[in-house]
Amino acid sequence: MKREKTKIELEYQNTDDNAPVRLNKFLSESGICSRREADRLIQLGKVWVDNERASCGMKVFQNQEVRVGQKKIKNKPDMVLLAVNKPAGIVCTEERRERNSIIRFLKYPTRITYIGRLDKDSEGLLLMTNNGDIINRIMRASNFHEKEYIVKVKEEITEEFLLQMRSGVEILGTLTRPCKVEQIGKYTFRIILTQGLNRQIRRMCTALEYEVKSLRRIRIMNIELGDLKEGEYRMLSDVELEYLYKGIQHSPNTGAWERR
Repeated sequence: MKREKTKIELEYQNTDDNAPVRLNKFLSESGICSRREADRLIQLGKVWVDNERASCGMKVFQNQEVRVGQKKIKNKPDMVLLAVNKPAGIVCTEERRERNSIIRFLKYPTRITYIGRLDKDSEGLLLMTNNGDIINRIMRASNFHEKEYIVKVKEEITEEFLLQMRSGVEILGTLTRPCKVEQIGKYTFRIILTQGLNRQIRRMCTALEYEVKSLRRIRIMNIELGDLKEGEYRMLSDVELEYLYKGIQHSPNTGAWERR
């Protein structure tokens, strides 16, 4: 039996037919391609709106006829939001030439993309969706959304190392935000970040002369990796969705969040 969507979920999934949206966004949310690829198709003259060739930057209404070549584009589909257990060696990219991309690996039947990268050597929880608004609201660093990781290093952990990691480390010309760090083994610690500098955890460890042996993300906001097997994915539960939407409903929807 198909479940009934919550009020908050519908808020993120539906668009007012009377409100025009940028054509590249319309194409992206219809699951055809990324916004960048949409702009390229428009520039090549392959996109038509109501039988007229489209132009870059134009806006369309949901009830207008949009075509890419001879293919008529439908209004955006139901939203997909997945929890994925990414294995090490899989790359978070939409580059078609990358054989080990997360897109090729999952082979999901509709177009989805990742929310915040994990680098090639990292593993664990990755959220994937076809909704750009959700991506922007979760990724924006100023929203202070938590991401939790289990990290194993090659050197024995000391109290000084833990204190420095908690207090902030100079990387990329800035001091990282104070964060929660807890030792859970001789060489293993748990860390909770609320920002997302490029390869932040690895760079923090390197700055303190520690080398990361393994890095696994186990939580994003209220979504936990749990016992999801490596390489598998699942739809978020109703409870997870409800808490997630409530957590981001007042968040700005622009920003960036880089890979760990």
